[in-house]
Amino acid sequence: MKEKNEKLKNEFWLRPAFQNNSTKWKYLKKKTTTTSTKSLTLIFFLLVVSLLFFAGWFDLAKHTSHFYKKVAAPTIQPQILEFPLDCSAWNQSNKCPINYPTSYKPLNPNNSTCPEYFRWIHEDLKPWKETGITREMLERGKRNAHFRLIILDGKIYVEKYNTKKFIQTRHLYTMYGIVQLLRWYPGKLPNLEIMFDTDDRPVVRSKDYRKPNSGPPPLFRYCSDWHSLDIVFPDWSFWGWAETNIRPWRSVIKEIKEGNKRTKWKDRVPFAYWKGNPHVSPIRKDLMKCNITDKQNFHSLLYLQDWDDQSKKGFKESDLANQCNHRYKIYVEGWAWSVSEKYILACDSPTLYIKPHYHDFFMRGMIPQQHYWPIRENNKCGSLNFAVQWGNNHTHKAEAIGKGGSDFIHEDMKMEYVFDYIFHLLNEYAKLLKFEPKIPSEAVEICSESLACTSQGIWRKFMEEGLEKSPSYTNPCTLPPPYEPQEIKSFVEQKIKATQQVEAWENEFWSNLNNKQLL
Repeated sequence: MKEKNEKLKNEFWLRPAFQNNSTKWKYLKKKTTTTSTKSLTLIFFLLVVSLLFFAGWFDLAKHTSHFYKKVAAPTIQPQILEFPLDCSAWNQSNKCPINYPTSYKPLNPNNSTCPEYFRWIHEDLKPWKETGITREMLERGKRNAHFRLIILDGKIYVEKYNTKKFIQTRHLYTMYGIVQLLRWYPGKLPNLEIMFDTDDRPVVRSKDYRKPNSGPPPLFRYCSDWHSLDIVFPDWSFWGWAETNIRPWRSVIKEIKEGNKRTKWKDRVPFAYWKGNPHVSPIRKDLMKCNITDKQNFHSLLYLQDWDDQSKKGFKESDLANQCNHRYKIYVEGWAWSVSEKYILACDSPTLYIKPHYHDFFMRGMIPQQHYWPIRENNKCGSLNFAVQWGNNHTHKAEAIGKGGSDFIHEDMKMEYVFDYIFHLLNEYAKLLKFEPKIPSEAVEICSESLACTSQGIWRKFMEEGLEKSPSYTNPCTLPPPYEPQEIKSFVEQKIKATQQVEAWENEFWSNLNNKQLL
């Protein structure tokens, strides 16, 4: 009988609940001499329940609350292989390593549509939509280019031109960014050739190519304007700007986000703030006249940024994450568009945006009163003064504008979307080529190692920080279709109307103030 009881205990998968010294087990021992039918019935019932439990048809936790808890199946995370810089291999052979994947399969397919500003890719390439891009057109851009970049069979080659002076290391970080794109989406980019000019101002004037089949050169650069055909491309600082100690975008945008949390918007200094180099353009010199003095108050605090001095001080006073302490931030162009734009917009404070002459790749997607506050160029001081007073009297609306611009930068401008923008821009560009890309005799292959391992100090540090060690988890977002003529007309009119409304409020404000002073 003892052996039978032990066997019965072993067959019960609820065994921990039935110990020899428990009252339940003693009760079972007394009952074993009665009828075996009940025991067999109970065993059969429990076996059926167990089968149903394992099949997922019966939730045991609902019926045996203090005995068992339902345990979720473990989630198996796929192993992601990383490919760090291999400087030892580069130093031995001066050849790019061949261990990085040449293709990839995304773990999480991406069905999302790219942000709205991606539609401007179609507009930027429209001059070549009908004719395509010929070899002759491409070569025509050489006289203004700093380098030619070729993608052929998944490798990148560069031919540098020394006819133009390079500005700092813009060209190196731009090349490095495209190299990272190939690491992010290996095997996804088509063969192509591009000409790139790293200077500030656009040079391909549309008025010079109005005749049919005039064939403007497709020249890439960081900004353009409404009178030019230069193709806008994300600037070098997304992978770091070593000369000013600005880290790669993934890092710096995270720091700014943390900096935004330190001071709530309503607790920030209720003035407009700008810090920069006023000597690069007349418009900035004119802006400095709006600074607060003993004799005037335009509600604007303007500071000189001396980068040489900051370099000597270790850039302690130029940390971007510590410059989100004012309710309003001022954006003003420099020699052309300014790299500072995206950092200013990211601060959760309304950006007082002085009327621009140039645009980069994302600004055309932003709307006045939603993402920024427009400021007149020909009356900066009065316009800034009104903007601050309006915002301090309409705090909820002003805070919403600041948050709208900041959300645009943090969400629609995250590094994944920067890569996707370049990916789609280059893919759409490659579709227009009417020739087979080739490697010039003076071109050399570049890779992460050829650029980073040969750099020193902070230049190398930022390249290591901006390195994409693994392919993307997802495929690129879906490029939205081109604007229809009526769509783009309505969009531009919306921006004009919002700007004119602000100007009307400003006119009314100063008119009422003047009338009060006359009384």
